[in-house]
Amino acid sequence: MLSSPSSSENHSFGYLEEAIIESAVNKSVSATAETIQDRANALAIQSLQGQLPGLKIGTGSAQPGNKKSVPGGSPVASQNQITRVFTPQSDSGEFKVGVKVNREDKTTEQSLKDKGTSLTNSQDENTIVLRGVGTIDLNVKPLLIVDGIPVDEDNFRGINPNTVKDIKIVKDTQATSIYGSRGVNGVVVINTKMTRKERKRLRKRMNSINKIQQLFNPGHVEFKGKSPETHPKIPVDNEEYESFEENKFENPATAPLSTFSIDVDNASYTNVRRFLNNGQTVPKHAVRVEEMINFFKYQYPQPKGDAPFLINTEYSDAPWNPKHKLLKIGLKGKEIPSADLPASNFVFLIDVSGSMEDDNKLPLLKQSMKLLVNQMRREDRIAIVVYAGAAGLVLPSTSGAEKAKIIAALDNLNAGGSTAGGAGIELAYKTAQENFIKSGNNRVILATDGDFNVGASSDKDMQTLIEEKRKSGVFLTCLGYGMGNYKDAKLEILADKGNGNYAYIDNMQEATRFLDKEFKGSMYAIAKDVKIQIEFNPKHVQSYRLIGYENRKLRDEDFVNDAIDAGELGSGHTVTALYEIIPTGIESELFPVVPQLKYSTTQTQTQTGNYNDELATIKFRHKKPDEDKSKEIVQVIPNVAVPLQKASGDFKFAAAVAWFGLKLRDSKLIPIKETEAIKQLAIQGLQNDPEGYRAEFVRLVDMVK
Repeated sequence: MLSSPSSSENHSFGYLEEAIIESAVNKSVSATAETIQDRANALAIQSLQGQLPGLKIGTGSAQPGNKKSVPGGSPVASQNQITRVFTPQSDSGEFKVGVKVNREDKTTEQSLKDKGTSLTNSQDENTIVLRGVGTIDLNVKPLLIVDGIPVDEDNFRGINPNTVKDIKIVKDTQATSIYGSRGVNGVVVINTKMTRKERKRLRKRMNSINKIQQLFNPGHVEFKGKSPETHPKIPVDNEEYESFEENKFENPATAPLSTFSIDVDNASYTNVRRFLNNGQTVPKHAVRVEEMINFFKYQYPQPKGDAPFLINTEYSDAPWNPKHKLLKIGLKGKEIPSADLPASNFVFLIDVSGSMEDDNKLPLLKQSMKLLVNQMRREDRIAIVVYAGAAGLVLPSTSGAEKAKIIAALDNLNAGGSTAGGAGIELAYKTAQENFIKSGNNRVILATDGDFNVGASSDKDMQTLIEEKRKSGVFLTCLGYGMGNYKDAKLEILADKGNGNYAYIDNMQEATRFLDKEFKGSMYAIAKDVKIQIEFNPKHVQSYRLIGYENRKLRDEDFVNDAIDAGELGSGHTVTALYEIIPTGIESELFPVVPQLKYSTTQTQTQTGNYNDELATIKFRHKKPDEDKSKEIVQVIPNVAVPLQKASGDFKFAAAVAWFGLKLRDSKLIPIKETEAIKQLAIQGLQNDPEGYRAEFVRLVDMVK
């Protein structure tokens, strides 16, 4: 059983309750403190003898790499002969990680049939063996987790056996469905009796940059080197992404205004991560640069007073084109204290069609939804609507105090049938409206692979339906699951047009991040229809372009039209946008030349006033969640640029993420695309990385040539 620390504690995986592990993992073995207590052993794993199903004790003299370990003296071992081992040193209690090559004698053949973990006593050294690793590369290491914290070997070796509460070994597809690609070589999960202070000290050690880089970068694994046998390719021919053209440079003389809606979605980044971790080429249109940037959190100051958000700007060099500049605009949503959160009326709209039967779809979906259930209070309510060939209400609106009842309803769900998504949306919104909480948090949470195929199912049908439903005052969250037939385009439309947000859940780590750690930002809107409009000063700006947000651009006149829908900002959320700027006086083939006009004059010829110190003026409009009239904020951006080396770590990291996204899209507007340059810039922004997500990004960059 894994411990359940307070929600304020930051773990790289967060906590998973025993019920989650037990129901999701059927190829795991475990032992509790009661089964190993009072045993006179120096090491924790020595006390596991005879306590775990499929865990065997044996003897042997084989050493890793010894030809005598293989019949006939051959140095080549088959896949079922190779096992990962942890070797605790006999006196120190430390673990040594290596590989064991098994003899094919009768005893070993019999033990190889056992699917559990094998514990072998070899020349006074005890070894834990994780079977099923098809390589003898010593760099292939299982994931080590202590009290929810991924640790390196040094910290794993130092565990005091007397502090161990229980140990769990997770393998095969169950390991990857819970822990993602990092669990591909198996996972060793230890739950200890450490105090909160001791766990914080462990976490602090693991948060050092060198430790995190070592943990998240298994050096030998590269994009080109993943074995098809270990990482089977997932066909993506049936996946759907909306095609779009990258934003071009605009001339402020003819296009002085740039207007767009904010975008708090981050599904594109987790989907890109999925492709890279599977060793696959990322489809160009799966890359939405703004969603990659906004996956990460930035150190913007909290807003003061009654303002729902605070505006931050920074101006420096564009790393991919030193002649150009980069303007970073950031919003920080006001953090609502948990005690002040309004009551919630949630309707889980769950796809239980036949396409959802894979481990990374409905099984993962049910476990991730439990994270939300566990955070509900007595005044909060949850209903569950499901849809397959038809839609149905499986749980009427129920108080958050009745968690066991809600979880039991989730556990009873099974996949089968076709997919009537439109009917499900109709029933979910009807249920939400029937239980509507005035001044509350009313939200439909749609969980699906997006593969609607019965009734109104086209992207246009879905857009029309959801635009009508958003008038009800009910917000929408879309959670995408699965691969192979994933319909990203449909889920993006639903979120964009339905007062909503959108995340892609590929494992329990991502579910914990979005639904647990960022629960308030994901589920509680503090402002809706947030629009941004920038007017650039042609005295300093020869040309500009917005990076990303292609499907969030608005007409200039839409900015003041309160009937036009725009994005929502959640509690504590950060939103970042980047503009690439060609300063005046810089020669560039990317600059759109304005033809000479006979009857009209350009903006620069008619400009009056002295604005030499201003780069641009930025305006924001937003509404309160339960209001229909917008408020406007205006801020001037000074024409003050700092050299890139003196820019903040957040600026460098956001620029590196945008750079990587543009590289994946094979942008023709960036002349420099070297992976090493992107990686080095990102590393300069690693200092603010409590969860290790930025270090993981560096690893992803390093996987692409």
